Amino acid sequence: MTKLETNYLGLTLKSPIIVSSSGLNSSAERIQKYQEFGAGAVVLKSLFEEQILQEVSHLEQYSDYTEATDYLKYYVQANNVQEYINFIKTVKKAVSIPVIASVNCVSDNQWLSFASRIQEAGADALEVNIFYLPLNPSRTANEYERVYCNVAETLQKIITIPVAFKLGSHFTNPLHVIEQLRYRGAKGVVLFNRFFEPDLDIHGMKVVPATIFSNPSDIRYTLRWVGIVSHLIPEIDISASTGVHDGEALVKMLLAGANSVQVCSAIYRNGPQHIQTMLQFLTEWMNQKGFKKIDDFRGNLNYGHIPDPTHYERSQFMKYFSNYE
Repeated sequence: MTKLETNYLGLTLKSPIIVSSSGLNSSAERIQKYQEFGAGAVVLKSLFEEQILQEVSHLEQYSDYTEATDYLKYYVQANNVQEYINFIKTVKKAVSIPVIASVNCVSDNQWLSFASRIQEAGADALEVNIFYLPLNPSRTANEYERVYCNVAETLQKIITIPVAFKLGSHFTNPLHVIEQLRYRGAKGVVLFNRFFEPDLDIHGMKVVPATIFSNPSDIRYTLRWVGIVSHLIPEIDISASTGVHDGEALVKMLLAGANSVQVCSAIYRNGPQHIQTMLQFLTEWMNQKGFKKIDDFRGNLNYGHIPDPTHYERSQFMKYFSNYE
């Protein structure tokens, strides 16, 4: 009998599909549907530090007193966090699959102390989503990356549940960043985050948001780094994200060495039943290949298990497209 169980962050998942953090996960009823269709875990919608800070800034405009401002800051933070805590508790009662909380950071500030309340609410793990747009030409890459390390160090002091970092794809050396996070206690990484991107309306002459959904072709960059990281830093778990739209993409990520995949755009487009469709493809493929469990083939095509690792290393088109005119 084919088994689809996998381990991620020390958690046993009944399948490798995780519904990633988004508006898809805004209610317990929706998350119950994902569980029914076979999802192995869910990452809750994020608690956004940036949103909290904006609310505080807005309220500060109406107070000239330091004491009042401090109270407003505390009230807004506490109210947002309490709402999130209540949501964790509600979802935990509604489903049996692991529930991973998510925080979206813009700093390594003291607000991370709220992570302890997230743990107390029953979250099985915490996913930390950080990105700093490097807008200061006088700051080095190391200075920006240090903030990620600071967050990891802080969280290790205040919570015991496993922590994964959802990373962007723009690091000069992703391996170094991931190794530094692992050294500081991170149990996993999500490769890679998808960020807000601007577009230009040439008729209205204004900046507008680009499409928020990923495309199947977006899998390529993620696939490269999943394959490399799974071999060179085997001590850290990987959840593959961005571009995983169907069962074939799911199989590819597992072959590259991912412990799980995170799906979002495909569910927006196809509904929660698409989870079942992807898992059916995986099951049929495993039966055709004679694999009984995911660990029988996970990582079989990663950087360290193929005859020619330059397939992962090569960044220029070289001879493959040099003859195309």
